[in-house]
Amino acid sequence: MAYAGNPPAYPPPAPPTGIERALEAAVAGGGGDAVVEVLARTRMYVLVARLHADIPGWTAPLPTIRDEASRRTCVPVLTPGMLPPWHPEWVFREVSLGELARTWPYDVRRLAVNHGTPYAAMVDARPKHLKAWLRADEHSGGPEHRVLLTDSGGPLYGPLAHGLALGAHLAVTNGLIWNRLGAAYEDYATDRARLRSPWGIPYRAEYRDRLASLMKNQLVGRVQEAVLRTRHTLATRLGRTPTREEWAEAVARAFAARDADDRALADRSLHYIALYENRLRADGALAPDGRVDTLAAFDLGRAVNVVRLALGARYGDPHEAEQDLLRLGELARGAYTSWADFSLGYLMARIVHRAEDDGPEAAEPTYRQSLAEHRILTQDPTSPYRNIPWS
Repeated sequence: MAYAGNPPAYPPPAPPTGIERALEAAVAGGGGDAVVEVLARTRMYVLVARLHADIPGWTAPLPTIRDEASRRTCVPVLTPGMLPPWHPEWVFREVSLGELARTWPYDVRRLAVNHGTPYAAMVDARPKHLKAWLRADEHSGGPEHRVLLTDSGGPLYGPLAHGLALGAHLAVTNGLIWNRLGAAYEDYATDRARLRSPWGIPYRAEYRDRLASLMKNQLVGRVQEAVLRTRHTLATRLGRTPTREEWAEAVARAFAARDADDRALADRSLHYIALYENRLRADGALAPDGRVDTLAAFDLGRAVNVVRLALGARYGDPHEAEQDLLRLGELARGAYTSWADFSLGYLMARIVHRAEDDGPEAAEPTYRQSLAEHRILTQDPTSPYRNIPWS
């Protein structure tokens, strides 16, 4: 497994993420079963030439290397924190422990995890072990989601880290590293597939157009934003937050010349925003006199993830991605005054859109999940929202 030209530099010797720390502890404990349990809950990656990854309907066989210490042939895999820097022609495919067991080369007897790094594990891969891998994979439920993963070797402070942290909600949702700008977001094929659906981005040109729309907050919902803008304008004039009745009257006047569909949507949006603001106050996430003035966070947060997906799909390069993230950070600081306000704007948009599309009962799990992720990001002492100044 090698790059053309000079090999990539690996991350610093400190465990990059909690995944590598858990693997290190399992290896130190000397229990093969413990290592397998960690791997069953971990995304693992194999290196693939982009030329091969782009062949429709074909999956490259698992790569092999020779371990000089044991003189054994091994299949090499990497854990998320050990992926090397981005390269235009080399990409990564995610593999689970179960997939490895099902596609294992018949003449290979070792799995080399993070080979040649401080966080390496050599795992037996004889037929009886492969059966144990399948059982562990089935029982584990796969990689953990709704967890905050930080790469200690990635941006932790400064403008770039600030831009990356805007996308932390989706990173937590999917159990992905929030501050990684590199070889893969999920993996090459998945990154490209997620751009195609739901984003409708099959090529680079569409990516730049869609990103521009997100930066202008054109996808979060013009009616919902108008409803909130009406309240904000009224609050500025009154010097206080208007009552719901005052707000509803102002929205009715603002939408009087609009068509019936817009008026109906405005009424629903006002209802759901008020409903979930009250829920958030009751749950202690929103101050008694607090309110959400814009849903721009939803477009800006999603834009960060689109940038990371596009980098993983090789629709852009790291320098371009960094510039986009810096711009997104500027836009977010212009729309919000704190991480907490940004986070509330993001979750409100997510919940209201779900309620409008599918009804309040369907939105209830979205509310609970979004609130839990908001609490992780605003309360976890390792969260970027606790460690990166907003302005």
